[in-house]
Amino acid sequence: MKKKLMKHKVVIGLEVHIELKTKSKMFCNCSTQYFGEKPNTHTCPVCLGLPGALPVPNQLAIEWCVMIGQALNCQIPPFSKFDRKNYFYPDLPKGYQISQYVQPFCVKGFIDINGKKVGITRVHMEEDTGKLMHETSASLIDFNRSGVPLVEIVTEPDFDNSKDVKMYLQKLQQLVRYLGVADADMEKGQMRLEPNISISLNPSSNELPKYKVEVKNINSFGFVEKAINYELERQLEILEKGETPVQETRGWNESKAITVSQRVKEEANDYRYFPEPDIPPIRWTEKKIEELKTQIPELPDKKSTRFQRQYQLSSYDAEILIKNLSLADYFEEAVKAAKENATAKHIANYIINTKVDTDKILPAELVEKITQANRVETVSADELKTVVKKVIKDNPKIVQDYKKGNENVIQFAIGQVMYIIKKKIDANIVRKLILEELK
Repeated sequence: MKKKLMKHKVVIGLEVHIELKTKSKMFCNCSTQYFGEKPNTHTCPVCLGLPGALPVPNQLAIEWCVMIGQALNCQIPPFSKFDRKNYFYPDLPKGYQISQYVQPFCVKGFIDINGKKVGITRVHMEEDTGKLMHETSASLIDFNRSGVPLVEIVTEPDFDNSKDVKMYLQKLQQLVRYLGVADADMEKGQMRLEPNISISLNPSSNELPKYKVEVKNINSFGFVEKAINYELERQLEILEKGETPVQETRGWNESKAITVSQRVKEEANDYRYFPEPDIPPIRWTEKKIEELKTQIPELPDKKSTRFQRQYQLSSYDAEILIKNLSLADYFEEAVKAAKENATAKHIANYIINTKVDTDKILPAELVEKITQANRVETVSADELKTVVKKVIKDNPKIVQDYKKGNENVIQFAIGQVMYIIKKKIDANIVRKLILEELK
C-alpha cells in the first residue's frame, strides 16, 4: 500500500479534545472529580440543562485554554465569544453545546514535528457531554462528565502519514502535562483523538480533496495509527474504482481493527451556530495576555536543547529525561546534590539504565549510590604488579594474541586481574601495568 500511496497525496488533519483538570466544571460549581463515582452524582440544574439555569464561565479554564494556545505559538485575539452548537443527542441535556466557532480564544499557531511545521488552526473552549453506557436492553446516560471544561485543538491538514500524527499527539499530551493544565489520561477519556483523512489522486494538486472522513473518539496513539492506515487503504480502494468515498463520520472497532460507518458527516451550518446569549463576549488586554505567558514553564523542546547544551547529554538521553516533567526535575535535583561527586552524564546514565524509582529514592540518596558505585579502592603497586605478572604467566595466549595485533586481549587481562584482586580499582592503572609487562 505504501508504494501506491506514494503516487497520490495523503491529507490528514486532527481534532483533539482534552479535559482540563480544574476543580469545578466549565459553567457551574459541580466537581470535575467524577471518575469512578456513582452515575449522576456530580450534577446540578446548570449541567443538566434545566430551564432557567444560567451558565457562569470558569475563569481558570479559559486562562488555561489561552496558555495552551500560547504554548502552540497561537495568536490570541483581543475579542472572543462563546457560541451555541445545536444538535440533538441523548448525552447532550440542553440540546446544544456551549462552544466557540467564529471567534475562538486562540488562532493561527504552529508546532514543529519531525522537522516539519504543522499549522494549528484554532484552540477553543467548550463543555464536555455526558457519557452513554450501552446495556443489553437499554442505553443509560451518566451526566457526571457533562459540563467538564474541554479544550479542542484543531490542526491544519498538514500531515501525510500516521507516524507523524502519532508523534504530534504524543508531543501534545506531553505539552499539556508540562503546563499542568491536564492529565490527558486516555484510559479515562481525558484526551480523545479524531483524525480527518482523505486522499487526492493528483499528488501535485494544491486543492484539498472533495471529501474527508473523520474517525471519532479514539483513545490510544496506537489505535490512531492503525485507524489512519486502515482508512487510507479503504479509501484508496474506492478511489481506484473511479468512485469517491462518502464524507462521513466513522468509529474505530478495536476488536476487528477496522473503521465502521456511524453517520454522514455534518457541515458547520447543520449545527446552526449562533452567539451564546447568556455569556457576554470576552475581551483581553495585552497586559493579561502577557501575564498568562509568564506562567508558562520551560517546555519540552527548550528543556531538551538546554539539557544537551548544559549537561553535555546526547539528544537520545535528553529526550528520555524530559519525557515527563517530574523525571526532568528529579535529574536536575540530583545534579545539584552531586556537586563534584558525580557528573551529570553519570547521573543521567544511572537514571536511564537502572530505571530508578524516583518516588522511593531521593535525589541525594541516588547521588550517594552512584558515588559508592564509582568509588575506587587502593591497592599497593607491588601487589598489583604481582597479580598482573601472574595473569600473564597463567595465560600465555595473551602475549601471543597481543603481538599479533589483537588489542581486545587487554580487556580480558584486566578482567582477570580484577577477579583476583576482588576490589574495585582503577582500570586505567591496571591497563598501564599490563601494557608495560607486554612490552
